[in-house]
Amino acid sequence: MSFVCLKHVSVEFPIYQGSSRSLKKVLLAHSSRGNLARDARDRINVRALNDVSFDLHSGDRFALVGPNGAGKTTLLKVLAGVFEPTRGQILSSGRVTSLLDTGVGLNPDATGHENIILRGMYMGIHPRQMATHAPAIAEFTELNDYLDMPVRTYSAGMMIRLAFAISTYIPPDILIMDEWLTAGDAQFLEKAQRRIENFVRGSSILTLASHSTELVERWCNRGILLHHGRVLSIGSIKEVISAYRRLIDPDAQQAPPQMAAVG
Repeated sequence: MSFVCLKHVSVEFPIYQGSSRSLKKVLLAHSSRGNLARDARDRINVRALNDVSFDLHSGDRFALVGPNGAGKTTLLKVLAGVFEPTRGQILSSGRVTSLLDTGVGLNPDATGHENIILRGMYMGIHPRQMATHAPAIAEFTELNDYLDMPVRTYSAGMMIRLAFAISTYIPPDILIMDEWLTAGDAQFLEKAQRRIENFVRGSSILTLASHSTELVERWCNRGILLHHGRVLSIGSIKEVISAYRRLIDPDAQQAPPQMAAVG
């Protein structure tokens, strides 16, 4: 059974050489909305996340919502194991697939075929198991003989095709996405969209960060609203989207009713 549990998670990033008086220090103080702290060595620490807690279970489709600088990407990287919490604890069960950067794990000097195996190892899949999936992955890329060539010879679009085909072949237990994934040129895009939709449906737990309220309302049933690293709302996706809209446009909730026209 897949699950994710965050208990009072905070993440801080130290700013070295930040203890001296400087313009940088002044700007940080005005732009961080109080998310600054000092440690025992008098270094400045920026709190990217502050006391975040929630539980996810099989079937949850969880949206991370908030304006720029809210802490969404930091939280995704905590869930993916890229960042360790400064305080608090994260517990999880299930194989995690992160689509934060599909190009990670590709070796430019290896061929496309070799990179299918290498990327699988990066994803925690044994080479023998990955070899059984390699023909289907190769067919999906439509790269044909180019798969026998080093990846450094690929165009950007060809590299995206290869990375996308590998990353989205085996549905994970826990899927982590930063915005909706698209891949390659217009000819490839329609097939890629069908692939990512099936990939999302096949996951046990989805965590999706996006600025698109339409997207998260379509795919998610729960959500969290972050603002400067703090939790403002957590609950059903409709509740969280409503809170987000009030945050970005508070006057919209207070608009007076329109008077009926007098004939």
